[in-house]
Amino acid sequence: MSSTLRKTRSANSGPQHQRVPETKEILTEEVFRRMISLERKRSERTQRPFVLLLMDTGHKQPAAKNGRILLDILSALQAATRETDVMGWHETNSAVGVMFTEISLESNLILSTILARISDVLRGRLSSEQFSQIKFSFHLFPEEWDSDNPDRQSNPTLYPDLHERDTANRTGRAMKRAMDISGSLLLLAILSPVFFIIAAAIKLTSRGPILFRQQRIGEHGTVFTFLKFRSMYVNNDASQHKEYVRQLIAGKASKQPTNGAGEGIFKLTNDPRITPVGNFLRRTSLDELPQFLNVLRGDMSLVGPRPPVPYEVEAYETWHRRRLIEAKPGITGLWQVQGRSRVGFDDMVRLDLRYARDCSPWVDLKILVQTPKAVIAGNGAC
Repeated sequence: MSSTLRKTRSANSGPQHQRVPETKEILTEEVFRRMISLERKRSERTQRPFVLLLMDTGHKQPAAKNGRILLDILSALQAATRETDVMGWHETNSAVGVMFTEISLESNLILSTILARISDVLRGRLSSEQFSQIKFSFHLFPEEWDSDNPDRQSNPTLYPDLHERDTANRTGRAMKRAMDISGSLLLLAILSPVFFIIAAAIKLTSRGPILFRQQRIGEHGTVFTFLKFRSMYVNNDASQHKEYVRQLIAGKASKQPTNGAGEGIFKLTNDPRITPVGNFLRRTSLDELPQFLNVLRGDMSLVGPRPPVPYEVEAYETWHRRRLIEAKPGITGLWQVQGRSRVGFDDMVRLDLRYARDCSPWVDLKILVQTPKAVIAGNGAC
């Protein structure tokens, strides 16, 4: 690893006499961003949070013109951080970062003290104008997700690996979006008579709207309105489902018996909230058809993880959130064709993460081809 590190004194920081003492190595931008990704994954395993402090001068110019400010920032960090804290360039010659690892959530006072020490050092070395140009920002992992906030939930600063992946795969993402639009338009046109029949059956057999609208959590934690054909009676009580979901995520739920043969599924069965027509729609997955409209709007994709309801996300462990961050939700996916409700929640998440890692137009096409067979077989549906 030492060959990839850059000493502070060799950071292209200006005149030779303005060197920072070589007490700690300063990582290059590439290595530092990689360390953020590794620290995030370590934190998921250990449940120990970390804080990323960024100091951005706002100048994207050669270090010779910006060197004094950067040198003083680095010198202040050397004096105010622990040996175990990781320092590096978040953006070369513009932003410096430090990760404070193995902290407790009660460490706000400690972090405030560190920031105050760094600020005091910088105020003593920089002019008021130079100091005012520095932007300080703290980024805590894991993030505190507010399910009632419709804005973006995940902090992109903590996921540099995903940004690099998306940047490198722009062609693949464009092809995926083209498949979503063309596929949805084609299926909506072909299935329009089926839409009419289902709508009539719902309207004639129970009171309430034809479409069921629900808030779901999409890519990066954004909230969107999810569409399905209504399969339940209106004004129903969701408390039983909420409790079962919490037990399922915690690994404490037992499989529920199905009407046919088999070892059971991880899903509520004989749910009194479901109408007779709704029961048929769910067993055949026809209740999912309106989601082609979600795909056209860009909230979902044809292939991807299923979008959860907010109370499900509230029960997630930190690593479970990756299924929302690493891929856009979809109508069908690897879980639907390989596991469905026959597998536990953790295994479902692993399938979603495997899809996010291997995602490509070819993988999407294979899953789409396998989906009709999974729907007809009805394994894991009820």
